[in-house]
Amino acid sequence: MIDNYGKRNEENRDLFIEKNLLSIEKGKRILDAGAGTQKYKKYCSHLEYISQDFAKYNGHGDNIALQVENFDYGELNIVSDITEIPEENSSFDVILCSEVLEHIPRPDLAIKEFSRLLKKNGKLILTAPFCSLTHFSPFHFFTGFNIYWYENILPLNGFKIEYKESNGSYFEYLAQELYRLPYVMEQYVEAKLTDNGINLVNGVLNILHSLDDAKENKSNELLNFGYHIIAKKID
Repeated sequence: MIDNYGKRNEENRDLFIEKNLLSIEKGKRILDAGAGTQKYKKYCSHLEYISQDFAKYNGHGDNIALQVENFDYGELNIVSDITEIPEENSSFDVILCSEVLEHIPRPDLAIKEFSRLLKKNGKLILTAPFCSLTHFSPFHFFTGFNIYWYENILPLNGFKIEYKESNGSYFEYLAQELYRLPYVMEQYVEAKLTDNGINLVNGVLNILHSLDDAKENKSNELLNFGYHIIAKKID
């Protein structure tokens, strides 16, 4: 089994966000929209950081599917619906919104609100899953977003996509779910992998890794962890 293969979803995303936050000019005003536990605040010490969330998730939700048990928002600057944030037009230089869109009944309205809040030429740093299991329910409304969603919705709201990348590939996504298999088996069918089953899973993981290393691998267009987007407000 390849160390860390299939486990890099969050790591890749965190590195993307860290790099982009640290590159922002000192003193700029940034909104962390749907900030949750404010995990990226530590990269914004050179910025005027404003956190926002609806602050209704308590760690166990409706006790269905994937929950986190302990969830601490910390001290949020703004508690509001993400589609109606009580700030003036053109109030921010940058907006960060990471892994939030799937938890919004109308994510297109959140993009519209970001457009209102950003200054002209302002930057939107955006990530969301391509495909996700039910989590943080009952606040889980979309399983994911294809690149075509961003390419349609962002320009409609005055944005130009300046950068886009896929996180992971079809093969790495399958590896991620194989790691999750023992939990799902125990949780939903009260079964456990046998030693033979573990060896089989490890064998498949090695096959997936070798396929992912193939030079012609373009499986990310079929399935991946999610897209990382940088968009500029042009209108």
